[in-house]
Amino acid sequence: MKHLELITSINEQKRDIFISMQLKKDSQRFTELLFHALFDSATNTEKALLELEKLFLTIRDLACPEIKGRPCSTWTDFTKVIPDLFFSLKKDAIATVTNDPAARSIEEVYLAYPGFFAIAVYRMAREFLKLGLPLIPRLMTEYAHQLTGIDIHPGAFIGESFFIDHGTGVVIGETAAIHDHVKIYQGVTLGALTVDKSLKDLKRHPTINDNTTIYANATILGGKTIIGKDCVIGGNTWVTSSIAAGSVVSHTPTVEIRTKYIKEHE
Repeated sequence: MKHLELITSINEQKRDIFISMQLKKDSQRFTELLFHALFDSATNTEKALLELEKLFLTIRDLACPEIKGRPCSTWTDFTKVIPDLFFSLKKDAIATVTNDPAARSIEEVYLAYPGFFAIAVYRMAREFLKLGLPLIPRLMTEYAHQLTGIDIHPGAFIGESFFIDHGTGVVIGETAAIHDHVKIYQGVTLGALTVDKSLKDLKRHPTINDNTTIYANATILGGKTIIGKDCVIGGNTWVTSSIAAGSVVSHTPTVEIRTKYIKEHE
């Protein structure tokens, strides 16, 4: 295929694409800079906020070209929530220090814990979702997913003092509801029981109530599935129906151990 024919062919395929990949890059930069502005002592807060404002307007206008230049979903709207956002994230960090014996300080959590980073980005992204801005929240949480292996949909509801340990492989779906002081470990899935496009406006993911711990690789599915307060969901369990408060759910596999004896000189 000749060069000009190739260009024409590609452009024809792109006729129905109306979004710039710059939105992805700038959303990632906004996410990273906001995290640094909140938790990095070396980041100049005033300079960071000035750059964040420019980035906010850029990504807002890229995501919603029809509102470009209009005074809707403004930077001021977003800055109103930053103090509460910081306060909420500090509770998450304290929950990590409190629950993980390996955590030596809150500074270690800010610097080294992928679970905290993923929660922080989720809470930032959710504020964009509340402002009615499309695409940006998903790009932010996908950035965290890329870096941490933790996939939290910005539409999920997550209460205060949330703790994710290790985190790799955690999936939290769009309509999941997680209440206060919940702990989850790597590989946990809070998913839909049935995947069908017709269910997009319904609650498809489970509700997890206060003070529940969900151990590694547990799978909890379904919008009608409610896990009561103070439950312990054991590792590798598969839960598709509601669990009463105070329950312990466990999976007991059959383990067979064979020992091979080898006699000397045999």
